[in-house]
Amino acid sequence: MAAELHTEGLNNTLIILGAAGIVIPAFARLRITPIIGFLLVGVLVGPMGLGALADQIPWLRWITISDTEDIALIGEFGIILLLFGIGLELSFRRLWRMRRQVFGLGAAELFGGAILIGGALYAVGYSPVQAIGLGLALSLSSTALVLPIAGTTSSVGRSAFAMLLFEDLAIVPIIFVLGVLGPQAASGSGWDGLFTVMWQGLAVIIVMLIAGRFLLPPLFGQAARTKSPELFISATLLVVILSSLATAAVGLSPIVGALIAGLLIAETDYRGEVETVVEPFKGLALGVFLISIGMQIDIGFIITNWDKLAAAVVVALLANAIVVSGLLKFAGARPGVATETGLLMASPSETTLIVLGAASAAQIIDPETAKFWQVTTAIGLMITPILARIGHDMARRIEVRSTGLALEEDIGNTGEPRTILIGFGRVGILVADMLTTHNQPYLAVENNVDAVIAARREGYNVIFGDVAKAHTLNRLNLETAKGLVLTMNDPVLAAKVTKRIRAQFADLTIVARARDAEHAAELYLAGATDAVPETLESSLQLSEAVLVDLGVAMGPVIASIHEKRDEFRRAIKEGAELEEAPRLKLRSRLSQPAQP
Repeated sequence: MAAELHTEGLNNTLIILGAAGIVIPAFARLRITPIIGFLLVGVLVGPMGLGALADQIPWLRWITISDTEDIALIGEFGIILLLFGIGLELSFRRLWRMRRQVFGLGAAELFGGAILIGGALYAVGYSPVQAIGLGLALSLSSTALVLPIAGTTSSVGRSAFAMLLFEDLAIVPIIFVLGVLGPQAASGSGWDGLFTVMWQGLAVIIVMLIAGRFLLPPLFGQAARTKSPELFISATLLVVILSSLATAAVGLSPIVGALIAGLLIAETDYRGEVETVVEPFKGLALGVFLISIGMQIDIGFIITNWDKLAAAVVVALLANAIVVSGLLKFAGARPGVATETGLLMASPSETTLIVLGAASAAQIIDPETAKFWQVTTAIGLMITPILARIGHDMARRIEVRSTGLALEEDIGNTGEPRTILIGFGRVGILVADMLTTHNQPYLAVENNVDAVIAARREGYNVIFGDVAKAHTLNRLNLETAKGLVLTMNDPVLAAKVTKRIRAQFADLTIVARARDAEHAAELYLAGATDAVPETLESSLQLSEAVLVDLGVAMGPVIASIHEKRDEFRRAIKEGAELEEAPRLKLRSRLSQPAQP
């Protein structure tokens, strides 16, 4: 019936939007990437999770997804928008500069990983053709996960992007090669098809480049003149979809067309507006893709074959990590960057699933073997954020060790009372300068290795450490410290550290940087001696400067600022349940020394 409330399409939409509304804020609060959350949702609501019980428990149909194909189509659109967004961040000039990395480093990474994995599979009994097909499939890395984690501007992101771009370009040739290697392939037909795709694809790309250069500026210009957000969104999605269909029509991957569309729009004046329009669609569609990956994880199959799956995952991860990190070190990358990139790109890719399907269709591998490696790939995708976190931590330690900087475990007990600074950004540097001016010894702790290296070169007494870990705080010799200054730009961590240290050292002076009055009240409740709201100081001084420059008399201005400051003091007092309002010092123009 048309009026029936429960339809499969509405049900799937409800689950997707509900997952996005719950997963993103919940995992952000837990400081965990939502990628894991979307994958877990897919496992839970998929046909191999709670969906398997839907026939016995009818109400589960409202919160489970049975048709994975519809979800997969939306997920593919998420990957297309992801590559389109990457294209917007790039330029043809930057791509030209990366050509050696893409076709040199990228090719070496793909084929090096394929040889290593294929060799291991051949050693355990796979045929040469099977080893080649599986080696190529498992050596691919996930564009959909790696780039959102690493970006394209960091050292890790630039290296990863170059290799991923080559992999994306190589997908179609790989599929054709597998067709040629299959037992049912006609002699020469696969190679003919490959050459056809190559020249047709090149022709389509040239046409896109020429047409885009002349057609896109007037198209988006007209959309901008109407001042209609709907028209601008429609024009953007039209360009993305047409570009993807154009490359797909000649056998290339649709993500190649999306990337080119992004590059073309990046050369126009409408790049910023297009980025704003695409961002919410990209995030939601990518979440759907991750849910579709999670739905392919069969918990029962994993339990039955856990030992073989564990071995397969370890082999694939080790081979890819060794190849990527080794190539980057050979190319001159820093050890930390090579290690982090290697672990980040160790897992197989969403495109691995496509290649496995092609290998199965070509009868290179049987359906059971394909299912085994598909589950292996899904597990690898799920642990990619964990590998990224491990790689990031390892990279920081390697960078610190390689530059000879001190770690928190290297702190010696000098017995000299000193001030401990936690956080060494702009605020921490200024505090350290003032302490040095007045001959006050200090020790600063910072968890950003690049900031530590730069500060040490400038002569600051800084060590690398993460105060979120209890053992770091225990090694700072706070029992002999003159005071503790918290300058980190993390309000939650600042409150936790303040509370933990106050519980151990009741008489220690703790001065903390607060984000606002509410955060200052939270810090006072946690045990801070003084909390300085940064927004209060800057906002009041800015207000004073504006009012005086507008011609308002100095007297009323100072009076209103004192009144506003008293309001903040009362708000902090009430929020922190203090007996008396805290001191909030403000340096106004009247208290500044006269300029010569």
